[in-house]
Amino acid sequence: MKKLIIFSITLHFIFTNILFAQQSTYLKPERIFDGEKVLEKYGVLLKANKIEKVALHTDIEKNLASDTKIIELKNCTLLPGLIEGHTHLFLHPYNETSWNDQVLKESRSYRTARAVKHAERTLKAGFTTARDLGTEGAEFDDVGLKRAINENVILGPRLLIATKALVATGSYAPKGFASDIDVPQGAEEADGHDDLIKKVRNQIGRGADVIKIYADYRWGLKGEAAPTFTLEEIKLIVSTAKSSGRPTVAHASTAEGMKRAILGGVETIEHGDNGTPEIWKLMAEKNVFLCPTLAAGDAILQYGGWKKGIDMEPERIKQKKETFKEILNSGVRICMGGDVGVFPHGDNAREIEMLVEYGMKPIEALKSATSTNADAFHIEKQVGRIKDGLLADILVVEGDPSKDIKSIRNIKLVIKDGQAIE
Repeated sequence: MKKLIIFSITLHFIFTNILFAQQSTYLKPERIFDGEKVLEKYGVLLKANKIEKVALHTDIEKNLASDTKIIELKNCTLLPGLIEGHTHLFLHPYNETSWNDQVLKESRSYRTARAVKHAERTLKAGFTTARDLGTEGAEFDDVGLKRAINENVILGPRLLIATKALVATGSYAPKGFASDIDVPQGAEEADGHDDLIKKVRNQIGRGADVIKIYADYRWGLKGEAAPTFTLEEIKLIVSTAKSSGRPTVAHASTAEGMKRAILGGVETIEHGDNGTPEIWKLMAEKNVFLCPTLAAGDAILQYGGWKKGIDMEPERIKQKKETFKEILNSGVRICMGGDVGVFPHGDNAREIEMLVEYGMKPIEALKSATSTNADAFHIEKQVGRIKDGLLADILVVEGDPSKDIKSIRNIKLVIKDGQAIE
């Protein structure tokens, strides 16, 4: 006799890790979004920390072992664990404490304590993997955070980390101090051939999975964004990182900064607010992904007084929406990443919802948060799809987010590496 375990979707699911360690577990939802398409009346068989089989309910049930655990998930959709493409676990919302004050006045121990809670909230929101793109003044503390997660000391998503990130000297922040005062920076300053090689290698040696650069920043003559690193410097950074098997990604919002980053060999552009049709064409040709971070800009404007849904949309929002339509028509692949930390951790789904608000179809937004991010971050052989042999990173939500994207928040079950998260 098979053991049947049925949980009401009106209650919070509570599972023990033992449940997924014993024999096989059969998850029986109404449907599966496998990272690319919706499969009706499909289920998933798990064994230990892997997806053993994805098939129609009828096909799975033909050959179930007698001790298989069966979990009915009525009116639910099963998805791959979501992948956050752009987070800063060592930051918290700027309407609580300004970025400057976080970097200059909050101790690293305090920021790490916050990061522990941020990691837990991220995981419980259904994001089983996250790319953290810089500690913003917290040195290499993301290395220890990642280890604590990997060793099950704390709860959190599996992390891809950028450690300190790289900036051209004088370009980054905090700003506004007397010229004879040196203040701690939110990233590591580096310039020129030998210095760039040394600092890239040092970040790699300390534990960076990815090298992040700021290809432009607000250091123009009138405080506007302007390019920082030269094309030759970016190529040097990219080649140094690539020699160790690591990608380089770029913060870039100006057309020239983006162009240099793309031609220099970066793999993803973060933000891209002022890109042009020529830039989108170049990105598509070079297979460079864009992480538009819609939610961050939206949040900052609200912090500045804009009442979303009540006031007229600011010009910056109108422009971003028009630009996003261009991007969708250009063939550039979109990563889902909200620049979380600007707004609260655990509210990561805000970016998925905004991708739809700005013109993406719900299923395309779901792809961005799963298979597209997995492909962009070179982790497609581990996560990002519901597929035989991949890790059992799974999210179950009530409803169908491929039709109503807000259903992505109706979380009933999160599984990471075969273990249910309570």
